[in-house]
Amino acid sequence: MSHPLRIAFIKARWHAEIVDQALDGFTSGMAEAGREIALTTHDVPGAFEMPLLAQKLGQSGRFDAIVCAALVVDGGIYRHDFVAQAVVSGLMQAQLATGVPTFSVSLTPHHFQPTEEHIGFFRAHFVKKGAEAAHAVRMIADLEI
Repeated sequence: MSHPLRIAFIKARWHAEIVDQALDGFTSGMAEAGREIALTTHDVPGAFEMPLLAQKLGQSGRFDAIVCAALVVDGGIYRHDFVAQAVVSGLMQAQLATGVPTFSVSLTPHHFQPTEEHIGFFRAHFVKKGAEAAHAVRMIADLEI
């Protein structure tokens, strides 16, 4: 087995009760695959703050991969799709600038309402997406490049 993967996991605090489920899915996915990780978590106010931190963490040379999780919802004040696009583009730019693979578990539902049904659905969905991120991290880490 190779060295533990050094992972930075950035979590936006908007809808933290939902977003935090991605970390649970990620750690479970890594453990189920038998992949040891050295995990550092970082909390940021919202999704918009993730790309800059991802870039700074990538530049540090301390991480093999960075995973970012956020739920960007339509708050009625601004266009959430523009925010989501800026975040995903920023994360792509961060990984290209640093050479550190950066993964997004950032979801933008069309019709999120803070009801018990929606919260339950998205909590479960973030667990699944966190596990999918773990799979993607393992796949990229196993490439010999």
